[in-house]
Amino acid sequence: MLDNPQTPTIDESSVRYDGWRIVAVCFLLATFGWGLGFYGQSVYVAELQRARGWPASLISSGTTFFYLFGALLVVFVGEAVRKYGPRLCLIAGTLAMAAAAVAIGAVREPWQLYLADAVLAFGWAGTSLAMITNTISLWFDHKRGMAISLALNGASFGGIVGVPLLVALIGHIGFASAMYAAAGAMLVLLVPVILLLVGRPPDLHGCHAAAKAKPQSSSEIRAWALRDVGFLTVTIAFALVLFAQVGFIVHLISFLDPVIGRERAAVAVAVLTAMAVVGRVLFSMVIDRLNQRLASALSFLSQAAALCVVINIHNDYVLIAACAVFGFSVGNLITLPSLIVQQEFDSASFGVLISLNTAINQVTYAFGPGVVGALRDWSGGYSLPFYLCIALEVAAAALIMVRGRPRARTA
Repeated sequence: MLDNPQTPTIDESSVRYDGWRIVAVCFLLATFGWGLGFYGQSVYVAELQRARGWPASLISSGTTFFYLFGALLVVFVGEAVRKYGPRLCLIAGTLAMAAAAVAIGAVREPWQLYLADAVLAFGWAGTSLAMITNTISLWFDHKRGMAISLALNGASFGGIVGVPLLVALIGHIGFASAMYAAAGAMLVLLVPVILLLVGRPPDLHGCHAAAKAKPQSSSEIRAWALRDVGFLTVTIAFALVLFAQVGFIVHLISFLDPVIGRERAAVAVAVLTAMAVVGRVLFSMVIDRLNQRLASALSFLSQAAALCVVINIHNDYVLIAACAVFGFSVGNLITLPSLIVQQEFDSASFGVLISLNTAINQVTYAFGPGVVGALRDWSGGYSLPFYLCIALEVAAAALIMVRGRPRARTA
């Protein structure tokens, strides 16, 4: 078959390719999305408890509501991008996150906190994993793994740099003013960049799209996916691992503090976070050429081994090294599901499938910290909940290797 002269060849590896500008936009989006939406939660709990005197359980329940409501919204991100285009969706997510930051800063009553968390859920849906993977998938196919990995380093940057800056700003001008300033910075930096750099995506699979007479609706894709063995094994395996991962990380300082002291516990958390960036960058160079289910299984098992060391060996340096091993896989576990979905399923269904996968994972890991905390209180220590996390990681490593029946992949 002759090549279509009207369809230019897209070189995704070229530094001149427009897709790398989209990666930069998504990096900036992830910095604010995770800084204000994910890592910022610890700041909000502490500040609202100090300023309003509300019990931590009340504020934390607002956080749980944020995750669960956000998961419901994330399900529809893929079809929103497909219907309205990436530029409009990115602008909407930015506006919602900025509005949520203002609302959180203005909270005076508990009911206002829940309202602010509802707005934050819209912002999180429009600035986090599902939005970023859906957007990047419109510009990348062969280099999608590298592109997503590099963009999601913004998530780590939001935790490493964004949160300390927010805390410092609160110390200088107060909580409300700091939140207003963060919202203003987000609008000033992101909105012009999105308007200037995010245009019409290239037609990566134009010939395949034209050949498909009647694409499935989003509801049909979701109904099929929830019956497909391959999709279910990916989704359940990563849901189990993220449940264990989030539960462990949230309780890490509480576990390490009496063992090695608060100062070295903070170092261990910093090392874990830094290794998440290192692991994501190193993986991005080879991730598109790996057997991604096997890479996932090995990542799960490495975290299980690190957890086993954390439980049983209480030497300062060994614990910090174990946290480094655990952290090496942390960043990649939010990248790998999208790459497996891309590799194994029809490209026309990618947006809907990865949004559904992300939503199920988010619902699951929202309960991780609570379950780990409840088991810790019931058993009197962290051994039982951390051994549960190990069991979940090992079970997920076995489950992820079950592919189900292969399906034809368009493009």
